[in-house]
Amino acid sequence: MRSVVFMGSPDFAVSSLQALIDSPDYDVKLVVSQTDKPQGRKQILTAPPVKQLALQYDLPVYQPKTLRTPEAYDTIRALQPDFIVVSAYGKILPQNILDIPKYGCVNLHGSLLPKYRGAAPIQWSVINGDTRTGVTSMLMNAGLDTGDILLTAETEIGENETAGELFDRLAALCPALLLQTLDALVSGAVTPVKQNDADATYVTVLDKEMAFLDFNVPASVLHNKIRGLNPWPTAKTLYGDKSLKIHAGRLTDRRVSGAPGTLVVDRGRLFVACADGEGYEITELQLEGSKRMSAADFLRGHTPEKGFVLGRKEAS
Repeated sequence: MRSVVFMGSPDFAVSSLQALIDSPDYDVKLVVSQTDKPQGRKQILTAPPVKQLALQYDLPVYQPKTLRTPEAYDTIRALQPDFIVVSAYGKILPQNILDIPKYGCVNLHGSLLPKYRGAAPIQWSVINGDTRTGVTSMLMNAGLDTGDILLTAETEIGENETAGELFDRLAALCPALLLQTLDALVSGAVTPVKQNDADATYVTVLDKEMAFLDFNVPASVLHNKIRGLNPWPTAKTLYGDKSLKIHAGRLTDRRVSGAPGTLVVDRGRLFVACADGEGYEITELQLEGSKRMSAADFLRGHTPEKGFVLGRKEAS
């Protein structure tokens, strides 16, 4: 049985930890996760999902603020792990930690490397309109997602699939890929392949400022952004003087006249004008102070005047 130190924090990593727990070939000696953080309106201190799973199985949990301390190094080195497995841990591993395990540090990354190194690769693949993505297992080095590629698992991205939905599907690919990778490293059945740095792209974390929509773009660009920002931070605009979140929509052949952002209601459906007169159908939205609802339900209580434009404050 091979010993493993597992490092991860969010939901994306839970299925991989579960796979190691369930496997008769691997023994999880320690789970390393980020510190508990306040969440929700009441700011209740909440453990990361990976920690929550670890505690269900009485696994030891370590939550250092940084791995760049003698204590962190000594804690992990004392376990003499065969592997360190990293999945969405959220912190950089220093070289002395990378050097500890016998077979190396294996990372699961939510893109087909070298594309989308860095944070939020899943969201950016949707925002950029990619039709295919996957998960890559790699041997970690000191760089940011620059380690040698081991194995990949690929999947198509649906036309209307949100980042949240893709997140869940990619997480579901991780357990089999992880176990296959670890087994192959032990048996010598996999040859690490260096990444082509010339093909590399880097992406950043999402922030709330990205949520505001510009309707003066092709409908496909608008659609990809709305999908990529779902479930967070959620695409939004202004409806008069109120914030309006747009959770979902779909591409349509319908043309919409007027300036970009102009709303048109047609037989109980809600369309917005994009660049060059392209129309985009809004199907799910949430007005400030109201609950999330379908466009049909929204239109039962709100009737935009002819020529009404999203993103503009009404004159007071």
